[in-house]
Amino acid sequence: MSETPNDANHLETLDRDLHRFSYLEAGTQYVARPMVAPGIALAFIVIAGIGAGFFFGQMPMNMVVVAAAVFGAYMALNIGANDVANNMGPAVGANALTMGGAIAIAAIFESAGALIAGGDVVSTISKGIIAPSTMENAQVFIWAMMAALISAALWVNLATWIGAPVSTTHSVVGGVMGAGIAAAGFASVNWPTMGKIAASWVISPVLGGVIAAAFLALIKSRVIYQEDKIAAARRWVPILVGIMAGAFAAYLALKGLKRVMKIDIQTSLLIGLVLGILSWLVTIPLIRRQSKGLENRNKSLKVLFGLPLVISAALLSFAHGANDVANAVGPLAAIVHATEFGAFSAKVSIPLWVMVIGAFGISFGLFLFGPKLIRMVGSQITKLNPMRAYCVALSAAITVIVASWLGLPVSSTHIAVGGVFGVGFFREWHTAKRMKLNANGIPDDLRIAPEERRRRKLVRRSHFMTIIAAWVITVPAAALMSALIFYILNAIVA
Repeated sequence: MSETPNDANHLETLDRDLHRFSYLEAGTQYVARPMVAPGIALAFIVIAGIGAGFFFGQMPMNMVVVAAAVFGAYMALNIGANDVANNMGPAVGANALTMGGAIAIAAIFESAGALIAGGDVVSTISKGIIAPSTMENAQVFIWAMMAALISAALWVNLATWIGAPVSTTHSVVGGVMGAGIAAAGFASVNWPTMGKIAASWVISPVLGGVIAAAFLALIKSRVIYQEDKIAAARRWVPILVGIMAGAFAAYLALKGLKRVMKIDIQTSLLIGLVLGILSWLVTIPLIRRQSKGLENRNKSLKVLFGLPLVISAALLSFAHGANDVANAVGPLAAIVHATEFGAFSAKVSIPLWVMVIGAFGISFGLFLFGPKLIRMVGSQITKLNPMRAYCVALSAAITVIVASWLGLPVSSTHIAVGGVFGVGFFREWHTAKRMKLNANGIPDDLRIAPEERRRRKLVRRSHFMTIIAAWVITVPAAALMSALIFYILNAIVA
């Protein structure tokens, strides 16, 4: 049967319509793709709220707990998106881990740290920032904690959006302080404690940077600039691995195992010394075997530092999960306690379901939104290789031990990013020094002009200034937002 001209026209029209549908489908997929991550995050937040309603369905203030669970989940997502980048960024920037591998390792170890070693008793008033006795009643306390939780989450979300790694601990501290002042006046704040926290803004990054730079200087002088680099690496890499193992053992014993047992600084250092020596002895034959057949050049050294760097990133994630999950769920636990018992306390136990919200929220936040900050910390501040990234990870563990010994409150975010800055600025100084030493032997036409030298800075000044500005305004910004939110909440329920 032959095809009529009419049929041909119909088929043409049908083809055009089908093409339009395919374009529409492609356009819809393109538009919808950026909405996948927020959609999954929203689903997690809703599930957290439903879970809280299930556990507290019979309580008269059920909706308050549900709202707190929703904002606690939102805060946990933001911690995963922002804070975890500090642990994984250097390893990804050094190409020791792929982005997918880093996210998988961090999600597993962050959750394990939170659920296994997360403190079962947390200071919900953020280490004594405000005195519970200054609160008028339990309801005022609940709204103050809610305001602190919301403001901290909003601030960390904003910081992630502009690409600035900030301290979630300082965000919560600022939120609690602002709500406390709004609820009970300036006298409610423990100002000496706030002074120590302000001092940590400077101490954390400077100490982290100095220690990271010192280890990089050691690696350059003892390994990289030696005539036989492989022989030097066989001698020094086991020592550096032993130092790393000892530092992390002490760090985890001191900060990450509070739920299992209470360990003082002296005992943690002894544990670190023993495990450090054992790791050094075990690593000697492993490095000797791994270095066989390697060429005598810098590229070969990166192979020897790859695995220790991955292990250090995993351990940092475990310790971070154990410590910083309280930032997400501490105020939530305080609200649950005050709602359940009609009273408030400086220290409360965290229910398991609350800890699960924190642990899974951090993992989801990392998976959905973490790559942006991981790339920024790992490769956009300064160029990292396995040796430099290893120095950053080692610096983070040692700085926390030193700060704990001195009794100083420090931020893991500030330490890690300070370590990246320290490595970058050391490289700038070292490069300038070598160029100066070699200047007499370089022909005039090969010398680099001062303008070109400034352009070739090894630390991006724009990122440096953005991050420093974000650090400085974190506490006051979170405090101001928290005070405003507290007044709004009070006005709504009054």
